[in-house]
Amino acid sequence: MIEEFLPPAMSEEALAQAVEAAIAKTGASSAKDMGKVMAALKAEHGSALDMAAASALVRQRLAS
Repeated sequence: MIEEFLPPAMSEEALAQAVEAAIAKTGASSAKDMGKVMAALKAEHGSALDMAAASALVRQRLAS
């Protein structure tokens, strides 16, 4: 019932694009920069962002 009031969740593809854009925007290059990337994602996408999925993807991208 409450789902009808929530904004639609981002697709995996959209999330991956958002993560790449946030990494580029913040100039992140290591796991130390994860907080900056997550803050940029949250500011840009707000409640449409699945923070757990975004965090895992950011961690993965910054580790490689």
